[in-house]
Amino acid sequence: MVEVAVRIPGYAHGYPEVAFGGYVAGLLAAHSADPTELRVDFRAPVPIETPLTVRATDSGDRVLTTAEGLLLAETAKATVTITPPPVPSWAQAQAASAAAATTADRPSTDCFGCGAECAPGRGMRLFTTKVPGQELIAGAWTPDPLLGGADGTLGPEHVWSLLDCPGGWAAITMLGMRPGAVTAALTATQLQPISVGADYISYAWADRQDGRKFTVGVALATPDGELCALSEALWIGPRAS
Repeated sequence: MVEVAVRIPGYAHGYPEVAFGGYVAGLLAAHSADPTELRVDFRAPVPIETPLTVRATDSGDRVLTTAEGLLLAETAKATVTITPPPVPSWAQAQAASAAAATTADRPSTDCFGCGAECAPGRGMRLFTTKVPGQELIAGAWTPDPLLGGADGTLGPEHVWSLLDCPGGWAAITMLGMRPGAVTAALTATQLQPISVGADYISYAWADRQDGRKFTVGVALATPDGELCALSEALWIGPRAS
């Protein structure tokens, strides 16, 4: 691979006109020689519906740039070091999703990761909130068939998208991160295929805070507690106004 022309579809956004971080990270993973465990660092907001380029570096990593050469994101080989807590039960995840859908202080958006306004197949529609009595958030999730490929499993763009928003909600819920934060880096590994129509438990937790920097973990597991994917993310909170 020398370079590949790509374009982020307009529906795959987080904030308006800005590509969703998990989708961008998954796109880079899909074009990486070994996406088993990878870190993606975001260097600038990634535009939607714009010609972009994925290019291999001399070290074998991948970079995403604009047509003018502006660096937007880059990969590096990395290992997920965060340790996940025990998986919440399926009943707890279902209750959390139901609670998230009725939370009055959570605005309804079309965010690709957690927006309720996304049409089926045009967003992950992953709704999570805090599990009572535990320092984590969770949600029950069943992939829409439109999210799958020809083999009925999710591609990297969708797998990595699952590992983004829940971490932000964990930092907001447990550490008081203010709205308007962004994903600065995402390190993830996929342990097994994720199939459309199957049930999964998404859960996330806050690990630590250093000023405006928030480190969180996100995991996806089967209702039986088998881990399917795991990530560690760095979020940056907004500057004080």
